Amino acid sequence: MLLVVAAMTAWAVPASAAVAAGQYLTPPDVLRAPPPCHRAHSSLRPTGPPRVTPGSFMEKIRDHHHLIAGVSQSTYPFGFFNPMNGSTEGFDIDIVRAIAKAIFGNPSRVVFKVISDDERIPEVQSGGVDIVAHTMTIKCDRLMYVDFSTVYFHAGAQVLVLKDSPVNGLKDLHGKKVCSTVGSDSLGYIAKARAIPVPVTNFTDCLVRLQQGDVAAISTDDNILRGLRAQDPWTKIVGPVFTAEPYGLAISQKHPDFVRFVNAVLQQMRTDGQWAADYRRWVGTPAPPPPPAKYKA
Repeated sequence: MLLVVAAMTAWAVPASAAVAAGQYLTPPDVLRAPPPCHRAHSSLRPTGPPRVTPGSFMEKIRDHHHLIAGVSQSTYPFGFFNPMNGSTEGFDIDIVRAIAKAIFGNPSRVVFKVISDDERIPEVQSGGVDIVAHTMTIKCDRLMYVDFSTVYFHAGAQVLVLKDSPVNGLKDLHGKKVCSTVGSDSLGYIAKARAIPVPVTNFTDCLVRLQQGDVAAISTDDNILRGLRAQDPWTKIVGPVFTAEPYGLAISQKHPDFVRFVNAVLQQMRTDGQWAADYRRWVGTPAPPPPPAKYKA
């Protein structure tokens, strides 16, 4: 079997020690009631093509000479470290580069800050990052703390096991150890199925535990599991998709102008073929139609 070890580039910025994992900032001017769930996947409408306007948050980003993006380096093929060229790559990473290009005219003007799942919201709230692109599901409770872009990818949870496992899905894992990451929705689904959740920092940690026989399975989004399976051919994905996981880019509630700007970039990617090209490059073929944008204002 292949043993997978998470790596970090020397130039990637570690998550801020000032933001304790999972500790959300909730003063009255930050915390808000969750929106009606039927509108949770709607975002702010762009005002036109992406433009850096005077006094905007995008102008402040440009003045700082780079966009700071919270990403993963261990979630193949969405955000991962490529040891062959020493760079951070993936579907999420290409979207961040498109946003940087819209701000600077240069897709390389990005500092990638490597964060875990449970650091995503605290890093956005603290201003440690300008944006999070980290396979993050848009959920009503998360909208109390951060804003999201329109949906840019649809996923759904499944289960990964070793090829010789008799398990056919989450229902067969009652009383067994199932691995997922701290801060992910998957731990709750695992517990609800009366399996034993095993929380770790990165999904590559889950894969090592599965390979070593410390857990019976891994459960998370299907696209992440396909990435793990690609790293270890002695694994298989089993059972039906049992959740809907619409991904969005997380942005501070203080910067609605940046939300509209990012949505303009995403709309451009939908219409000019870049979204489909990135899908084919990182996820597979054929590329489906991109998720249509839904706007609330």
